[in-house]
Amino acid sequence: MPKTIGIIPARYASTRFPRKALADIAGKPMIQRVYEQVQKASLERVFVATDHEEIERIVQNFGGNVLMTSPETTTGTARCQEAIQQINENFDFVINIQGDEPFIHPQQIELVQKTLENGTAPIATLAISIQDMAELMNPNVVKVVLDKMQKALYFSRHPIPFMRDKPKKEWLQHQKYFKHLGIYGFQTAILAEITKLSSSKLEKAESLEQLSWLENGYTIAVTETTHESHGIDTPEDLQQVLRLYF
Repeated sequence: MPKTIGIIPARYASTRFPRKALADIAGKPMIQRVYEQVQKASLERVFVATDHEEIERIVQNFGGNVLMTSPETTTGTARCQEAIQQINENFDFVINIQGDEPFIHPQQIELVQKTLENGTAPIATLAISIQDMAELMNPNVVKVVLDKMQKALYFSRHPIPFMRDKPKKEWLQHQKYFKHLGIYGFQTAILAEITKLSSSKLEKAESLEQLSWLENGYTIAVTETTHESHGIDTPEDLQQVLRLYF
């Protein structure tokens, strides 16, 4: 059976939400909420990869596995690769779970795992159907278009495709649009490869690292999920999620 590890990158500094990983959510720090959700999935191991001793201490206090990585690391993907290099075990797949998803559904993690095991692509991720026009037009919501084999053609902050012959208010009636959810799974060898890539022009234009992967010929399998994502980028997001769940 293939072996899969889940890694939760947790950066201390955040421009819009300082110390976000340690934000209190009904009596538990956010990173603990994420860790506990990830543990419910069928993974061999789970680790937090952080750049700060305070996060390290908190994870150790609740009994979690944690690794220190460089504060100079700029992406969660690269932090996952740093962590894998420190772990003296062989894994077939690595799943990168964002540290600001305290209510991620275990089935989402397992969907990514199954997609990797199917072997149709070396990278896997999730998407969900967009139902709201405001979400479609929001540049903070990343959209993805797929080919007939459920591989990613392109990711964009702009609504894609553009419906030339329809008014914007009718786009959702005539076209299925997908929101990209920021969970990734990788074949372990491929993770090592993509973290050596330079940022491509498309990545720099949209500020989306997965565009460098596509530009360099890597395929990304996209599986549709019905479970919504509730990532927390700002204190206002946190208040909204607290009202939703508590």
